[in-house]
Amino acid sequence: MSSLLVIYGTGEGQTAKIAERIAATISKRGHEASTLDVRDRPDSFTLEVYEAVVVGASIHVGKHQDEVRGFVTENRDALSEMPTAFFQVSLSSANEEKREEAAGYVESFITETGWHPDRIGQFGGALRFSEYGFLKRLMMKQIAKDLLTEDREADGDIEFTDWDAVDAFAADVAAFVEGRLGVNADTTEDPAA
Repeated sequence: MSSLLVIYGTGEGQTAKIAERIAATISKRGHEASTLDVRDRPDSFTLEVYEAVVVGASIHVGKHQDEVRGFVTENRDALSEMPTAFFQVSLSSANEEKREEAAGYVESFITETGWHPDRIGQFGGALRFSEYGFLKRLMMKQIAKDLLTEDREADGDIEFTDWDAVDAFAADVAAFVEGRLGVNADTTEDPAA
């Protein structure tokens, strides 16, 4: 069993939701996995108490959160000494024609931070039309026009995240951590659960 942190930056909450799902999937394998919004780190925060780290960030206007980029840059040496993974959340990842653009965002992040995670995942995000003001709703409808269909109307909230892909990513990260640290998964289910 290992101690793993999923630290993330989120704009509208979808990255937080994905981080929670990754932590839950890893926990089912018997590891101690916790989540933390990068903005909520206590002053005494240190990576030394974790054996592995997953970092998540979302794309807004072509950029990852400054806080996530800063966290990775500040902790690059510590991250390079342990098993790590990075996941990115963007609308581009949900659009087949824009996946190359999404991959470019990841490459930019790696170049800017100098960090080379062991595993990388890219997931579609969500549109929270119910939370947008008039102008943002119009702008987001234009940006996401290729993703919107009749069954995905631009008035309600729409989630583009492939949860099976998130679970597969989390399982891959857990297996990698187990192999790198020489620990076994404990996939026994709690009968009381």
